[in-house]
Parts: sequence; C-alpha cells; structure tokens
Amino acid sequence: MLEHYEDALEQWIASVVSHGDDDALFACGYLQGHVAVVLSQLEAQGATDLDALMLKMTDCLALARQELNDADYALVEQAWAQLHARIVGEFDVA
Repeated sequence: MLEHYEDALEQWIASVVSHGDDDALFACGYLQGHVAVVLSQLEAQGATDLDALMLKMTDCLALARQELNDADYALVEQAWAQLHARIVGEFDVA
C-alpha cells in the first residue's frame, strides 16, 4: 500500500514541477520532505493503512503551523489538500 502513496506523491510532484508557480513549488518541496519522513516511519512500523498516514500527516501539519508564517502555511495546507486528494484517488483505485 505504501507504494501507492509514493506513486501518488511522485505524480503530484511531477505535476507541480511542470505546472506550478513559485508558491506551489515551495509548498511541494516543504510537504515532500514531511511525507517522505512519514512514509519511512509507517514502513518501519509496518503500518500501511490510509488512517495511519492521515494521522501522521495531521501531526506534520501541526508542526508546519508552528514553523511557518500564515501565508506559507496556507500554501502548504492547500498543497496537502491536493496531494491528499491524489492519494485517496490512488487508494480507491488500488
């Protein structure tokens, strides 16, 4: 299942790199690092379900809320909504 999440992430990144503006690229890069860490943690824990991913990403977004200013956080939050939709789409197909 983690492969589906990674595939969705890679497709989303490719789309942002091809079509995104500077703000989208910033948010993509920021979020990519967090998602990579989360996927590694899930793999180490043997957790592959979507709920585990969402729970860990909620924690990551809480950290982002503390690290980023309001404008940057809004960009990251919007990017996560896009990536989340792609992941859920991949999950539904799987």
